[in-house]
Amino acid sequence: MRVCTWLRLHTQGGMSRLLRRLHIHWKRGRDSVHSPDADYVAKLKDVQICLQRVWLPVADTVLLFEDELTYYRQPTIAHAYDEAGREQPRAQRSYRKNTSFRIAAAVDAFTGQAHYVQRNKISVDVLVSLYEQICHAYPTGRTIYIAQDNWPVHFHPDVLAALQPQRFPWPLHVPPNWPKEASPKARRLNLPIQLLPLPTYAPWTNPVEKLWRWLKQDVLHLHRYADRWDELKRLIATFLDGFAHGSPDLLRYVGLTTNSRQYGDAIAGRLGPPRLVGLNC
Repeated sequence: MRVCTWLRLHTQGGMSRLLRRLHIHWKRGRDSVHSPDADYVAKLKDVQICLQRVWLPVADTVLLFEDELTYYRQPTIAHAYDEAGREQPRAQRSYRKNTSFRIAAAVDAFTGQAHYVQRNKISVDVLVSLYEQICHAYPTGRTIYIAQDNWPVHFHPDVLAALQPQRFPWPLHVPPNWPKEASPKARRLNLPIQLLPLPTYAPWTNPVEKLWRWLKQDVLHLHRYADRWDELKRLIATFLDGFAHGSPDLLRYVGLTTNSRQYGDAIAGRLGPPRLVGLNC
């Protein structure tokens, strides 16, 4: 009121009623970043068109979204139900070091089937082993597209050596001191995988981010296994194994249905002829 004198309001109640009429509320802020990727639209269009082709009656391609997550020994704090009163839900912490572990997972955009590996570190070899696991799950003769973010390890020469020749119309950002060619020890497997880079700094374009949210809500938030580290790993494996044979519930949760704002038009076939902007899908 002291700033906007032209409003001619004299009481806090009057200001409160005005804000309600204008549908303006006091809200908590949240972190935000806008993707700086100059190829944002074109990259996303490629993924959408490829996704549309996967849903055709006679599809010769598979599309999976892939991502990594680090989780920790100590429980994360979140809302939970508890007895009314002053007592709050407790995150029972351990006196031990806050050990971390890593997961790499890929979700089939058509069936909701999840493939994953758990390791201390997601290295080049671990990533290739995940790709091998994915290829074993699908018939030969089908092209497997994997949409993922721009973590440099995804495009390490030793990773690319295990795949069929790649076609990247977009610039890849990798450390300048990395080798340009694969090392002699790299495995040349010719896996039928084509990588689809998602837009930079755009986690909302990767449905696997919501799989992590579900995992955190069901297992990691306020867990009681800080002193039972191996048991926590088994619980996470059990959670992910629940999607080993596909899951319509997972597809709905992560936004891979015709009602999805991000990918609904692609799944419903509303994007026109299935021809990629940057790749030959």
